[in-house]
Amino acid sequence: MTSPPDHRRPPQMEIRIDHRTCIGSGQCTLTAPAVFTQDDDGYATLVPEGARTATPRQVTQAALSCPVQAIAVGNAPPGA
Repeated sequence: MTSPPDHRRPPQMEIRIDHRTCIGSGQCTLTAPAVFTQDDDGYATLVPEGARTATPRQVTQAALSCPVQAIAVGNAPPGA
């Protein structure tokens, strides 16, 4: 007997950008353009709904590419 499929959504990634630390190098945007973009001043910002569509690997690679470590990645609490 097989178990029914699990239709629960995986937890959404929580992505935080420290805007005081960001220097606008654009590495995150180059690494994960579906998640990160740059504002009018050239600093990193999140693409709306980008965290829902990106893979954890893409976001992690983008965070690691930041030369000043301005990006933090985690999981939002359940139900967020």
